[in-house]
Amino acid sequence: MAGSRRPTALNPSPSDASDAVPGLDAVACARWLGLPRQNSPWLHEEVAGRMVERLQWFREPPTSWLHWEPVLGGLQAHARLRAALPQAGCQVWSRDLAGALAATREPAPRSWNPLRRSRWVEPLAADPQRPVQMLWANMGLHAEPQPQHLIARWHAHIATGGFLMFACLGPDSLQELRSVWAAEGWPAPTHGFTDMHDWGDMLVHGGFAEPVMDMERLELTYGSAVGLVGELRGFGRNLSAGRFAACRGRGWRDRMLAAIEAHGPRTADGRLRLTVEIVYGHAFKAAPRPARGDATVPLDTLREQLRQRRG
Repeated sequence: MAGSRRPTALNPSPSDASDAVPGLDAVACARWLGLPRQNSPWLHEEVAGRMVERLQWFREPPTSWLHWEPVLGGLQAHARLRAALPQAGCQVWSRDLAGALAATREPAPRSWNPLRRSRWVEPLAADPQRPVQMLWANMGLHAEPQPQHLIARWHAHIATGGFLMFACLGPDSLQELRSVWAAEGWPAPTHGFTDMHDWGDMLVHGGFAEPVMDMERLELTYGSAVGLVGELRGFGRNLSAGRFAACRGRGWRDRMLAAIEAHGPRTADGRLRLTVEIVYGHAFKAAPRPARGDATVPLDTLREQLRQRRG
């Protein structure tokens, strides 16, 4: 394979349509996230492996956890988590629940009926009546058109005192391709990715506490534009609402590859370079705050307090 599979680290309330990410095509997102998958992209596995290492930051390991879209997020990582948390109960959520259960070898929920058309509906894939102590979601949030709504769903699945762990692409991802596309006068090769500080704000707005956000940049290198584009198709799609509306032909592909070869930044040894920014986040589900109400004080008590002050 032309791409380098050993990336170098450069730096270590439910919503509605008004919360949609600007410039992100919701229909394209649903199509991409709903594709049947049997294998996980290697980049997603790499990121998930780094997430697994962060579990040591928590004093108490979770006794139950929910893997959100495990095939997209990393099947090898799922096995590693299973080994690291042998006593913890596990649930999975997926748009393709049958495929996810087969791939992870997890038992099906009791309420799930594979013959029902609504089998991808949330209560059938993960039981909201059995909240978990950890929800694990890797490399899917950047393709979610209504992330605030998804964060609220995650919050509902987590028990009080439990926590969320996730990773997604950050705004510096694919900056080399953006430069090539801009130089050619083409629409952006992908939608804009959300900054980690905005993710932190959304977590707080969604009811989470103590969000911790950090990022790192990975440098991927490729021997040719063909290898670069081929691997990108395994990582995702162009989900921008401003992308070319029709199908592209072979001529377009040739022009695209030629532009990358001619203008794509290269390493000292001549390999094409591509930056991927990974945003990591975790946050806790705190106990709900008591509602602030009006206090009622008996009139006799107020009179007694006034007498004491005068005395």
